[in-house]
This record gives sequence, C-alpha cells and structure tokens, in this order.
Amino acid sequence: MNVKYFCPRWGSEQMPWKEFFQRVKDEGYDGVEYAIAYVVPFRELDLVWNEAERQHVRMIAQHYDTYTADYDLHFNAYRGWLDRIREYPVVLVNSQTGKDFFSYEQNRALIGLAEAFTAETGVRVCHETHRNKFSFAAHVTKDYLKQIAGLRITMDVSHWVCVAESYLEDQGEAMELAIGRTDHLHARVGYPEGPQVVDPRAPEWEGALQAHLRWWDAVVRLACKEGRSLTISPEFGPAPYLVELPFSRQPVADQWEVNVWMMRLLKERYHVLI
Repeated sequence: MNVKYFCPRWGSEQMPWKEFFQRVKDEGYDGVEYAIAYVVPFRELDLVWNEAERQHVRMIAQHYDTYTADYDLHFNAYRGWLDRIREYPVVLVNSQTGKDFFSYEQNRALIGLAEAFTAETGVRVCHETHRNKFSFAAHVTKDYLKQIAGLRITMDVSHWVCVAESYLEDQGEAMELAIGRTDHLHARVGYPEGPQVVDPRAPEWEGALQAHLRWWDAVVRLACKEGRSLTISPEFGPAPYLVELPFSRQPVADQWEVNVWMMRLLKERYHVLI
C-alpha cells in the first residue's frame, strides 16, 4: 500500500511558490493540493507546474469555485474548469461538485462530466464531501453512492459531523459505504457545531479527534487490504475556519503548525500498515 501526504495551498496563498514548495518538502509532505480558481490565468498555472516539476513535488488539483445557482451556467463553468486543467499532470482531481439544492438529475449530469474527463485523461476525479455541494450530508451522499457504482470520494467527514450535529452514531450504513469509496482524505477534525475544532492538539478536543481517527483508520485499513494507493491532505483552514480572538483578530492557533502536526501524527499511526 502507498500513502502520500499533501499540503494544502489554502492559507499560504501569499507565499511565493518556490518558497512554498521548498517548505512543503522540508516538512516531509509528498506534494501539494492546489485549489484552483477558474480565473487563474494559464501563465500562472504554467509557472506553478514548472516549479513543481523542478522541485519534484506532486500535485492534486482542487475544484471549488463553481458557485452560480443558474444550472446551465454552472454546468458550462464546471466543464470549462475541467478542460482548463486537462493538460497539467496531477495525481488526482478533488472536486467540490454540484449544489445541495440541485436535483439528483442535475448533480448526476455534473458527475457525468467528471466521468468523461476521467475516461479521456485517465485522471481520477474524487468528489469531496462538502457542505453546499451534492455531497453535503452522509445520508444524501449514501443515495448517490448506491446509484453510481463508480463514484469515488474525497472524505472530509468534518462537514458531515457539522451538518448532522452529531458524530454520525446513527448513520453506520452511510459511513460504511463512504469508507469503501474513499480514495482521498481531508484530515480535518470537525465537531457537532462546526467543521473545524479550535485546535486538535488540545485535550478538550480529544473525543472529536478520536472519532475522526476511527473513520480514517477504517479507510486506511480497507485501502491496505485492497492494495490501493491513498492520498491524505491535513486540511485545517485559515480564518474563518480558524477561530480568531474578538476585536484583535489574532488566530488562536497556527494553521501551518496544526496541519504539520496532523500529518506527522498520521504518518506515525499508519507507517506500520504500509
């Protein structure tokens, strides 16, 4: 089994790419997950991938910014984004796909665009479990997974915990199905009132951390049993995901340090399996 760890670009956008890639490598990551806005010009994408190649950094491309509620515009924008990244070498595409208020048929057609992209390029598209997208809740995503045999996901269960306002104790069937379809993990810890705990290193969040570790352990064990590769991005985000003190707006934790801590925790936890 092969597990690789990817550093989110999210939260480090002001750092020059050359410096960012070097820091990523120094910390022990295997690559970078890059959330690519539709407006990013090709010349910038070329520079990013050239530098990644120079420094031997693997890339995951993340889609996130197709927001429009007009379905026809949304469909064309998503198709256009996939076309834009077609020529760039990536490990996989992580896609925040569709909308929670689109019909099943509408979201299914968007997933179909991703399926066509994979068929043409050989690049997997994993659909992220994310609020506001088709996959916003465990019980809803379960129906998509049952109906679409080839649907693969990026599991970010922190969103489902927040939406369900629970640790999903009563949704075992949905979680078992999701675990079996996961190719990429976002290792962020949520809690019933939010998608990101204040600091997973703090003892008061030990229960939330252990709940997520149990899900992640199940994903890793299954991938190991099936001989599949797995990618993991520790994805604790900046403000407003990261809590700030009132008035001063000082962050209560360091996003970079938390993500590195999580990456190292999981590396130590899973090295015995791989």
